[in-house]
Amino acid sequence: MTADLLIHTGPAEIFDLLTNPALHSIIDGSSTVRGDPRGATRLHAGSTFTMEMRQAGRRYRSMNKVVEYAENELITWASTGTWRGRTIIGGQRWRWQLLPHPEGTLVRHSYVWGYARWPMITLWLPGYPARARRTLPESLSRLRKLADQ
Repeated sequence: MTADLLIHTGPAEIFDLLTNPALHSIIDGSSTVRGDPRGATRLHAGSTFTMEMRQAGRRYRSMNKVVEYAENELITWASTGTWRGRTIIGGQRWRWQLLPHPEGTLVRHSYVWGYARWPMITLWLPGYPARARRTLPESLSRLRKLADQ
């Protein structure tokens, strides 16, 4: 699932926003990311962080690891649920690509569910990917609002 939006700001400024986990709850258009990040304060290749989440009335922490990274071009993190150091659920990825454009940056935001473990629980019960179809554009709009400040 992918959505695109042209933002009239350079890729470096946008990338700076995306690599700051403290801003993820502001950017998130699904209202599931609640904040309180722990771990890396600026994301880079291989960094990990956890995030307070809420979905279907339940609170939990997601474990996230940056799995794709190219400065000012691409960042992707895999989101999982772990127990005693083992991944037990999740694996879906959130990808942000920044493509140069004469008027700024074309931002492509994707929800990649092909890596998900236990897809019935991770994807279908919470209503993905249909839910992502509605919320990815909202996340892009929120990112644009932050970039315009």
